[in-house]
Formats: sequence, C-alpha cells, structure tokens
Amino acid sequence: MVCALAAAVCFGTATVLQAVAARQAGTGGGGEAALLLRALRQWRYLAGLALDGLGFLFQIAALRSIPIYAVSAALASSLAVTAVVAARLLRVRLTGTEWGAVGVVCVGLAMLGLAAGPEGDQEGSDTLKWAMLATAVGMLVLALLGGRLTGRMRALVLGLGAGFGFGVVEVSVRLIDSLRPADLLTNPAAYALLIGGGAAFILLTSALQRGAVTTATAGLVIGETIGPAAIGVIWLGDRTREGFAWLAVLGFAVAVAGALALARFGEAPASDGEAVQAVGPPR
Repeated sequence: MVCALAAAVCFGTATVLQAVAARQAGTGGGGEAALLLRALRQWRYLAGLALDGLGFLFQIAALRSIPIYAVSAALASSLAVTAVVAARLLRVRLTGTEWGAVGVVCVGLAMLGLAAGPEGDQEGSDTLKWAMLATAVGMLVLALLGGRLTGRMRALVLGLGAGFGFGVVEVSVRLIDSLRPADLLTNPAAYALLIGGGAAFILLTSALQRGAVTTATAGLVIGETIGPAAIGVIWLGDRTREGFAWLAVLGFAVAVAGALALARFGEAPASDGEAVQAVGPPR
C-alpha cells in the first residue's frame, strides 16, 4: 500500500504542474496531438511528466504486491494530494467541505490498507489480454478524434476515455508475467499498456484544457477505478483478508466518493497571472 500511496503523491503533485501548462498550451491550431506537443514545450509539463514517470514505477510495484482495487482507489485519491499541494504551493483556498473530503479519502484508504489481501494468483487469459489491447486502440482513436466532439457530453467522454486508458495500464501490468524481450513482443498486454497510456495522456491533456473539466475529472475517476477493480476480482483472483471483504468494499467506496467530491480540482487557470481556482485531474 505504501507504493500505491507514493504513486498517488507523485501523480497528484504532477497534476498541479500539468494543469497550468496544458491551459497555457491551449492557444493555437491543430488537433489533440498538436495540443500535446505544445504542452511538451512547457517546463511545468515536463516536470510533471518526470513525476508521472516516478509515480508509474511506484504503481508497477504496487500492482505486483496488492490487489488492483486498492491501487485504483489510491491513484484516484491523488486528487486529495492535488488539493493539498494546490493549497500550499498555489495558494488555492480550500473550503471546510473540501478539507473534509481530503479526510474522507484518507479514511477510505486506511480501510483498504487494513482489508486488502495479497494480489490475486490467477493468470489472465489470452482473451483478456486481447480485450485490453482492443480497448487501448479504441481509446487511441478517441484521443485522436476527441477534438471534433461537441456538446455537453464532450468533457465526460474525454474524462471517461482517459480513465479507461489508465485502467488498461493498471490491468496490463498484471497481465505481463515476463519481461524477456521475446515474451514482451508476443504479449498483447505489453502493446495495450503502451497504447493505453499514450491515449490516456492525450485525452487527459485535452480534458485539462477544454472547458467543463470538472465533469471530465469525475469521469476519469470512475473510469480508472470501477472497471479495473472488477477485472482484478473476477478474472485475476484479487481477494481481501479473511472476513474483511465488507471493509474493503466500504473503504473503496469511501475513497472514491471523497475523490469525486474534489472534482473541481479538474479545472486549470487560464494563465499564470490569474488566481488559481483549481487544478487538473489525477495523473
């Protein structure tokens, strides 16, 4: 659980940097890929990516030792880290309710830490590996065409897409049982991890920049928690400590609910000169 929490700290801090950079990169033409390229010229975005890389290493270590549902809840709860970092570094004023939500997230994670058992010992089937690859490709198509979406559902679709992409990464890590180059080249999960992660980053950058991101943040939290957690329990054998299943379910629900209560931290400021109202979603 320590590695999952370390990953959440890295991702939550990176979000503060990336949200500002993504909004600054919003001016100019081109589609979603062009937006990402402009964001990559911002030092804050690069610093955020470095933290994301460190967080990903912690995430891999966590996924190799505890169930996916515990890791998913911890990563979604990086919104609490984002809120605290924004309050300290960017002088964002948190309301009493939002501080309460941060506390709720901590309580939910504590419940999960007490209830979580070891990771499941079931190997994922080839069908599951191909399903992850198909989902990753679908999210990549959505990422490349996301700029053409219009209407109220746009933010929710982009957020869910990013969540599904990150969810594919979580599951794919568990489906890779050998790091030998020959095995990686023939494992669909390895390609799903790379494609899903890339698509999620493009979708997340778009969501950070393009209005109504609070809705997108809620979609992201839902997309990266519920699906991967269900796959871990149903197909990969994730379990809780004996007699603690109820505590794990309650802790998962509490942690995710607390993260959703902090969804306003999905909206980046328009420029450095503005008072920061909120910052971007996790990752």
